[in-house]
Amino acid sequence: MIETSSNATATPGYTLWQLVRYMLALGTWGFGGPVALVGYMYRDLVEKRVWISESDYKEGMALAQLMPGPLAAQLAIYLGYVHYRVVGGTLVGIAFVLPSFLMVVAIGAAYTAFGGIAWMQAVFYGVGAAVIGIIAMSAYKLTTKNIGKDRLLWAIFAVSAGVTVITRSEVIWVFLGAGALVWLLRAPPRWLSRGQVNDFAAPLLAFFAMDPLDWHKLGQIGAYFAYAGSFVFGSGLAIVPFLYGGVVQDYHWLNDRQFVDAVAVAMITPGPVVITTGFIGFLVSGFWGAVVAAAATFIPCYLFTILPAPYFKKHGKRPGIVAFVDGVTAAAIGAISGAVIVIGQRSITDLATAALALVTVAVLWRFKKLPEPVVVAVAALAGLLLYPLAHP
Repeated sequence: MIETSSNATATPGYTLWQLVRYMLALGTWGFGGPVALVGYMYRDLVEKRVWISESDYKEGMALAQLMPGPLAAQLAIYLGYVHYRVVGGTLVGIAFVLPSFLMVVAIGAAYTAFGGIAWMQAVFYGVGAAVIGIIAMSAYKLTTKNIGKDRLLWAIFAVSAGVTVITRSEVIWVFLGAGALVWLLRAPPRWLSRGQVNDFAAPLLAFFAMDPLDWHKLGQIGAYFAYAGSFVFGSGLAIVPFLYGGVVQDYHWLNDRQFVDAVAVAMITPGPVVITTGFIGFLVSGFWGAVVAAAATFIPCYLFTILPAPYFKKHGKRPGIVAFVDGVTAAAIGAISGAVIVIGQRSITDLATAALALVTVAVLWRFKKLPEPVVVAVAALAGLLLYPLAHP
C-alpha cells in the first residue's frame, strides 16, 4: 500500500509516471522564474487535475521557503514525495531539472565554439543589459511581497544589500545572523528562560547542515557548487551574488563578461534559474564539469526537501522556525538587490546598455504578465543591431 500524507487519499488519482511526464513537460516549457513555475503547479496539479490536495501543496510551499534550495525545484520534489515518497521525489526532481540542464549544455557548447564570433557577443551585449533590468524587477517584487512595511526586515535587507555591494559577494554569516536575530527577537525559544532546547533544534540543525568541511572530497567544482547550492533561499536569483564572489573573484574560473552571460543563459532557458551552474560548469570543465556543477547544486536542495519532509507537518509551523525563515529571506532579498549594483557595473558599459536595462524595467513594470523570455529575445535582437555601432 502506498503511504500517504494525512490530507491525501489512500489511492492517488494519478500514477507516478503521469506526474513525472508532467514535470518533464513543465521543465521544458516552464518560463517565467520560480513564482511562475509554482503557480503553474498549483493551477495544473491542485485546481485542474486535483492530483495534489490544497493542504499538501501549502505544506510543500512552506518547506520550500524554510529550507535552502531553489523554490520551484523543491516544491516539485515535495509534490513527488506526497504520494510516492523517496522514489517519487527523486524521479520528479530529475524530470523537472533535466530539460533545462540539456539546454544549457547545448548553449554552452555553442558559446565555447562560437564565443569569439561577433554575433554571439552582440546577442549577449543586449541580453546582459536586459538581465540587469529583470533582476532589478525581481528584487523589487520579492521585496514588496516578503518585507512590506516591517522595519526589522528592512534593516536586515539594507545591511545585506550594503555588505553585498561592498564585498562584491554574498556573506553567509549575514544570512545566518539575520535568521537568528529575527528568531530571538520575535519568537525567543523557551530554553532561554526555562532551559528547554526544542525550539533551538531547527536553526541549529540548519546551521550544521550547511557546513562545507567534508565537501572538499568531491573535488573543487563539486565542493564549491554544493556549498553554493546550500544557500539558495526562496528564489534561484539568490545564488547570483554568491556565485559571482566565488566563480569570478575567488577561483577566477570566469571573467565578468562570461558570468553575466551565464546569468543571461539561465534567463533565456525554461526551468529553475539555478541551472546557470550547469552552464558555468561547462565553461570551466566541459560536459562533466556541467554534470558535477549541476548535480552538486541540486543534491543539497533534494536532501533538504526529502529528509525533513516526514517531520515537517508536526514542526513546520513553530513560531521559532517561521521567524528564522523571515530573517533569512530578508537577507537573501537584500543580497539580490545588492547584486543588481555589482553585476550592473559590469554589464552597463555605455549609454546603449544603460538604456536597454532601463527600458527592460519600464516594460516589465508596465506589462506585468509579459513573459521574461520575450523581453530577452527582443534584447538579443537589439544587441545584434546596437553592438556593431558601439564596437565598430
